[in-house]
Amino acid sequence: MLGFGQKSFVPLDDRGVLAVSGDDARAFLQNLVTNDVDKARPGQAIYAALLTPNGRYLHDFFVLEMDGVLFLDVAKKKLADLQARLLKYRLRSKVEIDDVSRIFRVIALLGDGPHDSQSLHGFEGRGGPFANGFCYVDPRYAGIGVRALLPADALPMLEAAGFTTSDRMAYETLRLMFGVPEGLFDLQPEKSLPMESNFDLLNAIDWNKGCYIGQELTARMHYRALLKKRLLPVGIEGDVPDFGTPIFYEGEEIGEMRTGMGEQGIALLRLEAVLASVKADVPLRAGETRLTPQHPPWLPDGSEETQETGEAPPVPDNAG
Repeated sequence: MLGFGQKSFVPLDDRGVLAVSGDDARAFLQNLVTNDVDKARPGQAIYAALLTPNGRYLHDFFVLEMDGVLFLDVAKKKLADLQARLLKYRLRSKVEIDDVSRIFRVIALLGDGPHDSQSLHGFEGRGGPFANGFCYVDPRYAGIGVRALLPADALPMLEAAGFTTSDRMAYETLRLMFGVPEGLFDLQPEKSLPMESNFDLLNAIDWNKGCYIGQELTARMHYRALLKKRLLPVGIEGDVPDFGTPIFYEGEEIGEMRTGMGEQGIALLRLEAVLASVKADVPLRAGETRLTPQHPPWLPDGSEETQETGEAPPVPDNAG
């Protein structure tokens, strides 16, 4: 299923893998996470999150199915915590939750440049069998390429298929250029809000599924137009600010820095101030560093303005 130009691979060794199996596995996850787990079928992967009861971020991960088992591609540093939380919710469900990180590796498959992955836009999450595992277009945004869950010894198979090894910087460059946040680096557990983290625009939330943990606040922000901030890509002129560095516009604090590398980064910014900065052609400031807000391709034109109107559309019956 790989598109034209997919020629290199990047081992994402900071990712781990949980296997969720058993008769109740799918229903178990469905009651907990933000996305519709029924969409995770052979040939289709999804992106989802686990929230606190008051709708704050805890974990984000990818969900795919192989041979009747649901696999979660999750940050390795947070895997044990996610596993413990899922086990706490298991109760009497017929579910097994196992760390299989020694059996599988997570790989990013990239092309010669952004134009290659851009050709996959519209096929987010689409995938299929590959190198004795499974590969799929990144469900968040196709611009950052294809992900694969492969057996730990599959790298020689990639090389035999014509792929060359690339370093992590190639992947991070794409991720930051398109403004796609990474939970481990850009989000704050028990603090970050899913919509401020763009989970609504990066395909992590299904607004029509049944209830899940933290749904009430998330739905309220969505249907009542309460969103004031978003994580957005920024151009960087100067030293890359540290995580959490305050960002100012005309002397007023309007956000804070997340991750960055070279001339590109991600920041949490107040949308009203972003619009003012862009219209006035005045950069933001983080210390001595100049930051220029950018419009990522996954952000619909005019979404900032519609979020600031304060007009509340009717709340559907299943919003709670």
